[in-house]
Amino acid sequence: MREKSDGVAEAIAGELRLLTPRVRASRELAGRLLDPEFVEVGASGRRWDRETMLAELPDKPGASDEGPRYQPVGMRGTVLAPGVVHVTYEAVLGGRRSRHSSIWRRPAEGAGWRMYYHQGTVVPAGTG
Repeated sequence: MREKSDGVAEAIAGELRLLTPRVRASRELAGRLLDPEFVEVGASGRRWDRETMLAELPDKPGASDEGPRYQPVGMRGTVLAPGVVHVTYEAVLGGRRSRHSSIWRRPAEGAGWRMYYHQGTVVPAGTG
């Protein structure tokens, strides 16, 4: 008998996949992890929808094996409701530190977990 999962491990695994150059560079692979209603509020305050993110993600930092890669720190997840997980962590990319918050949801039992919302905030140098 399979043990029922609360989704935290799956959401964290999805978040980690989205930070890899292979997934960031692939519209198909990233598309499997972004919810159809995905929204992001970037550090600049810009709002991104799913289609815009999938189109621009291959050109964003962390999408190349040759460039800097995201180094996540302290990733953890909390169940907000059945089928909804909140993931938080810090990341370093090329010396720039940022804090991240995302909401993952599973649309139906047996379906894959997808990122529904994401927000990243740059941490100013010298901030604890």
